[in-house]
Amino acid sequence: MPIVSVRVPEDIKKKMNELSWINWSEVLRKAIIETINQEKSHNIAKAVLITEKLRRKAPAGWNSIEEIRKWRMRNQKNETHSH
Repeated sequence: MPIVSVRVPEDIKKKMNELSWINWSEVLRKAIIETINQEKSHNIAKAVLITEKLRRKAPAGWNSIEEIRKWRMRNQKNETHSH
């Protein structure tokens, strides 16, 4: 496992030494993992918001079923003419 060094003020280091039974490496590991997970969640939420902003509303009266049929008919005509 790689080593990461952290600098803390002298007074914090003294307090950490007073609580010597605490595994400070584990505390920091958990804090780093939690921060990474929060950032990932934040990035996903941000992507969803951007996607919603970019999404266009269908024009009034637009019918998806009719549009699909139109494309299918166009593709069928192209397939019969290409053979």
